[in-house]
Amino acid sequence: MLVVGVGNVLNGDDGFGVEVARKLAARPLPAGVRVTETGIGGIHLVHELMEGYDALVVVDAVDRGRPPGTVMVIEAEVLDVSEMETTARHDLLADMHLATPERALMVARAVGVLPDRTVIVGCQPRQIETLGTGLTHEVSAAVDRAVTEVEHFLSSLLTPPSKSLPPSGLPPSGLPPSGPSGLLPSNFSEQRLSIYDNGCSEKL
Repeated sequence: MLVVGVGNVLNGDDGFGVEVARKLAARPLPAGVRVTETGIGGIHLVHELMEGYDALVVVDAVDRGRPPGTVMVIEAEVLDVSEMETTARHDLLADMHLATPERALMVARAVGVLPDRTVIVGCQPRQIETLGTGLTHEVSAAVDRAVTEVEHFLSSLLTPPSKSLPPSGLPPSGLPPSGPSGLLPSNFSEQRLSIYDNGCSEKL
């Protein structure tokens, strides 16, 4: 399993993924998990994936119009470049730097090295256009939450399925219990976009 922090540490909150990767690298991790950072060079991510991994977690600043500091766990949907028009496909593959994670993941899928389980742990930035190092207060406070989400995802892959009641609290019927305000628990469903904002979660 590969965990990759991406982003530009010289552009404020865009360095979120790199900071999360550095924190994870300093913590004890399960055997078979590799943590690295690729900055803004997406081609390096593709090279890493060529080593062969069962799962991929990309950590990055993600703009979804949420309050700054909101942490999101997104099941990645990667476009198939074979379905693109010839000109668009050529433009994509001609960019050998692949500056965005989305483009890098598309190339990884095209060459057959993208793991079946790929998620993005993202954080809504406050500012990424301003030149300068360091995260804003809201995004800095979200780093530990993102670390926890990555660890939960890795743990879910390493824990064998059980017929007994799982930690998520799912009843025997398989239906999720309602959380606060009728929301689903954050660890329910693989196909989800979970939002974590000030301790609350919601499923879109």
